[in-house]
Amino acid sequence: MFSERLKEVQDGVEAAMAAAIGRLPAGDLRDAMAYAAQGGKRLRAFLAIESAAIHGISMEQAMPAALAVEALHAYSLVHDDMPCMDNDDLRRGLPTVHRKWDEATAVLAGDALQTLAFELCTDPVLGSAENRVALVAALAQASGAEGMVYGQALDIAAETAAVPLTLDEIIRLQAGKTGALISFAAQAGAIIAGADRALLAAYATALGLAFQIADDILDVEGDEEAAGKRLGKDAEAHKATFVSLLGLPGAKARAADLVAEAEAALAPYGEAAATLRACARYVIERDK
Repeated sequence: MFSERLKEVQDGVEAAMAAAIGRLPAGDLRDAMAYAAQGGKRLRAFLAIESAAIHGISMEQAMPAALAVEALHAYSLVHDDMPCMDNDDLRRGLPTVHRKWDEATAVLAGDALQTLAFELCTDPVLGSAENRVALVAALAQASGAEGMVYGQALDIAAETAAVPLTLDEIIRLQAGKTGALISFAAQAGAIIAGADRALLAAYATALGLAFQIADDILDVEGDEEAAGKRLGKDAEAHKATFVSLLGLPGAKARAADLVAEAEAALAPYGEAAATLRACARYVIERDK
């Protein structure tokens, strides 16, 4: 059931994203945006749509919020792959945007995807003006100097730090770099509905950390072809990770505990949250 629902969401998001970008003026900028925003797990979109579903909101109504978080995520990957940051040649098994075009196009495509994300959050289908403003504010907080960008800045600083990060410092870094957008996505449905976000926030906190631990595990024992990107970079850079600090068995155990925490947070929703619980398990079972 989960895999079928995930595929349904992935297909829906793919078509809707192509339509949202396709209405823009033709040219390299639009082509690079579409290229960057295609494919991927669509986990964040899935969380937005499923968190809306438990509040009685349809996929069609929640779709702009799902597209918004995916566009924001795509922008972050485009910039993260550039030579001034991670300097990666592959993303999702394809050449990165700055390799397929050039660095200037990559910067502009990322910028345009970011602004598109906030435009999508203003779509009237998302409900009242008050709730749309709340959605914009939540996405801004999750993506900026208190969230994802803050986490990226900590990550860059850690590369030249004299002493490797402690476990608490890694948790803080990843809560921004990876967890903040996941948290936004998981709470998006409650924001659209004007409902309390506390349970979904607790779910998202555990889920986001489990996701990053799973990424660290994949970097050690994953398959590059399945992952669609170069693995083993953390070890090459002697970077402190959950695996380097906890060991592989310890990291796997911690990820499993976090999944259990995420599932427990959803208990008040009962069967309505079945797919969100399955999503938590998927996060640590995936191969990419």
